[in-house]
Amino acid sequence: MPCDKTALFEFLEVINESLTKKITLVAAGGTAMTLLDLKPSTIDIDFTIPSGDLPEFEQALKNNPTGYKVDRWTDGYVFCQALPNDYLDKGIKIKEFSHISLRALNPLDIIVTKIGRLNQRDIQDIEKCIIEYNISEAEIKERAAQVSPTYVSREEDYQYHLTWVLEKFFKN
Repeated sequence: MPCDKTALFEFLEVINESLTKKITLVAAGGTAMTLLDLKPSTIDIDFTIPSGDLPEFEQALKNNPTGYKVDRWTDGYVFCQALPNDYLDKGIKIKEFSHISLRALNPLDIIVTKIGRLNQRDIQDIEKCIIEYNISEAEIKERAAQVSPTYVSREEDYQYHLTWVLEKFFKN
């Protein structure tokens, strides 16, 4: 079931009420794009969470009445890729709840994580981030060089996808 920004906030309000301490959630993928108003909704909810905050979030999710599919990774991992340690600092602050500090991945980090999988929806999302945030080829190359792809497939696949994206969006 698609989840728009209002529904995301409503979901997080429910989770917030189940928490006993302050945690940080960093939205990734389509969730981040929805929170940044780059997409009207997301199919599932994706977060990368500091590992110390994950047990608290997992406990709160046990009371998840909405039935949303929530994917979660820790410490800057997104879809089996490790972002550089500064992903949290580069993240965009979205909202403070009483127990949740909500951020979205920086659009550049959204791009470099979507390059790994690179399906048709990812290509559209990458294009939207490039256009709306005026992201350059050099910025993508530099950030992608800092990402550690740990896909089941090979690092060569990530490099192939990166080259394809750069040629598609920057070689006219």
